[in-house]
Amino acid sequence: MEERRFEDRKEPEIVYSRSVKAGKRIYYLDVKKARNEDLYLCITESKKKSGAEDEAPQFEKHKVFLYKEDFANFTESLNDVISFVKGQIGDIAAREEWKPEDKAEEQPAETNEDKPAEEKRGFLGRLLKS
Repeated sequence: MEERRFEDRKEPEIVYSRSVKAGKRIYYLDVKKARNEDLYLCITESKKKSGAEDEAPQFEKHKVFLYKEDFANFTESLNDVISFVKGQIGDIAAREEWKPEDKAEEQPAETNEDKPAEEKRGFLGRLLKS
């Protein structure tokens, strides 16, 4: 049996991609092509790790793979959950774009409970609007 080395593995081809900026995070929605030519969705959450200013920035990444045979159930469940949240808190306003210079001017941390319903915002609502 032929042993394959990690370096020999090729990263799957990205055939379509969208990104969603959500505060200090970025979500990448990449449609990739598997070796057998099937397409699947790779959702990557990327968050910048805070460190020393003189260090190169580092990112924490988490990935979720969603295969085509699961799209219908996933979409149905995602829409159901978003409808539930909207039913509980009403319409959801768009998030204001975060800028790194905003960090220096930040006020003391405010809890989510302190915010009006229209400011409570998450990735799911943004995903459906794109």
